[in-house]
Amino acid sequence: MIPVNQPLLDGNEKKYLLECIDTGWISSEGPFIKRFEESFAAQVNRKFGIAVCNGSAALDVAVAALKLGPGDEVILPSFTIISCAASIVRMGAKPVVVDSDPETWNIDISKIENKITSKTKAIMVVHIYGLPVDMDPVLKLAEKHGLKIIEDAAEMHGQTYRGKPCGSFGEISAFSFYPNKHITTGEGGMVVTDDPDLAERCRSLRNLCFQPQRRFVHEELGWNMRMTNLQAALGIAQLERLSFFIDKKRKMGALYSDCLQNIEEIQLPCNQKDYAKSIYWVYGLVIKDFVPFDAQEAMARLAEKGIGTRPFFWPMHEQPVFHKMGLFQNEKLPVAERIARRGFYIPSGLALTEEQIKKTADAVKEIFCNSR
Repeated sequence: MIPVNQPLLDGNEKKYLLECIDTGWISSEGPFIKRFEESFAAQVNRKFGIAVCNGSAALDVAVAALKLGPGDEVILPSFTIISCAASIVRMGAKPVVVDSDPETWNIDISKIENKITSKTKAIMVVHIYGLPVDMDPVLKLAEKHGLKIIEDAAEMHGQTYRGKPCGSFGEISAFSFYPNKHITTGEGGMVVTDDPDLAERCRSLRNLCFQPQRRFVHEELGWNMRMTNLQAALGIAQLERLSFFIDKKRKMGALYSDCLQNIEEIQLPCNQKDYAKSIYWVYGLVIKDFVPFDAQEAMARLAEKGIGTRPFFWPMHEQPVFHKMGLFQNEKLPVAERIARRGFYIPSGLALTEEQIKKTADAVKEIFCNSR
């Protein structure tokens, strides 16, 4: 079986982990934490980094730090992971969803302004799968309407927009270090910002809102969302090789595209726009409408051939949990609905070999050529 993801851990990971064990610094107070926060923040041209236990926690902390709450609306793409909308709902604010661009699968920026109301306080930008959102028009909208920008750059380690690092836009940005990301700490996340007050508030929120002078007297409720020194040690080792990882991912994407370019039944991921070249966090495929089966069937057929796959995100406006809350009633977003049903991704992990890519591509060709 070719797994859908397998991380690459052949740098200094073991060395740094052994250092944690030898010194006894395995908790959230070890020296690798500060080193990772500072190094990662510098990587994305931010002044402050706040390490947390996972990417979802990073979003929760970011939304809470901006003091978004009841009566506030936050615009975001419907086609994304549930963590994005959940972070808004948990604070009592209202998520307002926008459809996707059919080429890049990112938020359709032409549809954002129509969703802005007097209650809108922020736009959550989510970069999807490999290409960033076209940020300039979004930043102009935010300035025009006085809105905050929350940037979900969970999938964008090492990516740039017009030469500027993803994670450097807006008031606050969030990253994930789950094992399928370009940099992994097993689980883990990071909030980055240039605002010292926001940074301090994030540090407090991730640490139960302990107070410096009266530790166990609390003025506000926070969370225990701390990253461990062990995780940060992994992160430092991974960060040291980020340029190599990006180069490898782009070569993997190019090989997949070369092998699959003549299959008329599928839409391949967009390689580049004038503002960025894809880093192929995952290599996604969307089955065209004339094919008589959907992504679920394609994935089942590939599994029979020993190929691991994973479905695309399911849209926020079709999530049962949100319908039970009375959200997104009668919302129709055709692009997000279509790519959710007809999209999936094939093995994309950094440990994937050229031989495995070619074997996967051959299996994809076979299932679609047989459908003709």
